[in-house]
Order: sequence, then structure tokens, then C-alpha cells
Amino acid sequence: MTTTIPSTVDAATLRELIAAGRTPRLLDVRTPGEFEAAHIPGAYNVPLDLLREHREELRGHLDEDVVLICRSGARASQAEHALATVGLPNLKVLDGGMLAWQATNAPVSQGRSRWDLERQVRLVAGTIVLVSILASVFVPGLKWVAAFIGAGLTFAALTDTCAMGMLLSKLPYNRGASCDLDSVVDQLRSGRSS
Repeated sequence: MTTTIPSTVDAATLRELIAAGRTPRLLDVRTPGEFEAAHIPGAYNVPLDLLREHREELRGHLDEDVVLICRSGARASQAEHALATVGLPNLKVLDGGMLAWQATNAPVSQGRSRWDLERQVRLVAGTIVLVSILASVFVPGLKWVAAFIGAGLTFAALTDTCAMGMLLSKLPYNRGASCDLDSVVDQLRSGRSS
């Protein structure tokens, strides 16, 4: 299996492009809740699962330069791979994601503060491991729950995917505003972003 290294753009270069009036199409692939909390002005929210499922339909609306954005770059790299499989050219990943963008004090549209999905995964996984180990004093078999979570986290790191993160992204807390294919395509067509 060959892996391609995604083409990246750093936050300073992206700021220069925007300032020069050459803003690429900005697709933020985080959950609607994360997007609502903070995003680059002019970005379109296309959550990773929606992008993967409807990449063929989205391809018809993304013929210009596209910069993919997430929290740190991992989900954006997955989105880049998904869009590249349908032949979309001119894809770049924001190197370091929103963390790098915010570190440069670049403009951000702020909404209601929420925990990032990665932080939620750490909380849930850590809580399950802690409770199962403490409870294994009374029910020894519960230690295997902690082992299962550890195995899941190891698999997530090796494959750069996270089943727990995908499940947590479905919670109402993370969905925020409605984000469906029709509204995304309508926004892309009309040129208006969130």
C-alpha cells in the first residue's frame, strides 16, 4: 500500500493568499460543532464523513484551488485522499490546521465554545479505562474493558482513524447547526459560506 504525502500550505502563506484576494476554496472538515466554535472566515463546513460519502457530488462544485482544514491536519489529510480518489486537482491541507492558524493570531469567526473532538475522545477513553481498572478490584473481568480500549487507541494511532471519534461526532453536542449535502452544495454553488 502506497501512501501519498498531502500537499500542504502553511498558515502564513494562506493569510497572504487571502490578503491578496486570491482566496482558495476553504473546506473545514471538522464536525459542525467544532466549526461553529471557531473557523476561518469564508470557510465552508463539510464534515469528513459527509465529504467521504458524497465526494463524487462535491467534486462538481470544487474545480478551483481547495484548502482542507481540520484541528491539526489529520482529518484534512484524510479528506485530501478521499477527494484525490475522484480526481480533484489543486488540493492542499492547512499544515497544522486550526491550531496553526490560531497560533498566528489570524482572523477567526468565533461561536459557542466547545471541546475539540480529540479532547472528547481522550476524556471518554480515559474515563472508561479508569473506571474499568478501579471496578476490576470487585469484578476482575472488567480489566479486559481497559485492554479493549487500549487496543482500540493503538489501532486508531496505527491507521489514523478513530471509531470512538466517529461515534462521538454523531452526538447532538458535536452536530451543532445542520450540515447536510444539500445545504453544503447550495452554499458552494452560491459562493456564500457560514
